[in-house]
Amino acid sequence: MSLDKATVARIARLARLEVPDDQLETVAGELGHILAFVEQLNEVNTQGVAPMTAVVEMGLRLRADKVTEGGDPEKVLANAPERAGDYFVVPKVVE
Repeated sequence: MSLDKATVARIARLARLEVPDDQLETVAGELGHILAFVEQLNEVNTQGVAPMTAVVEMGLRLRADKVTEGGDPEKVLANAPERAGDYFVVPKVVE
């Protein structure tokens, strides 16, 4: 697919990219190669192929669902900007 300079300039503006006028022709060629590759991908038969979220089949590691005491309050509140006892102090947001 061939792109003209005006189309490349518009794409660059929409993508918030600054492409100098002397490089528009080069970028047009590069974008043309990318679009040609995407057109090649459209020719591949994907019937019966399940969509993937990763290249390698993975499962989530699950941990045991058990109740704990919540840890050490001193460690949890060590970096709190302000605290009252074992609680975080936050600004009031509801009137």
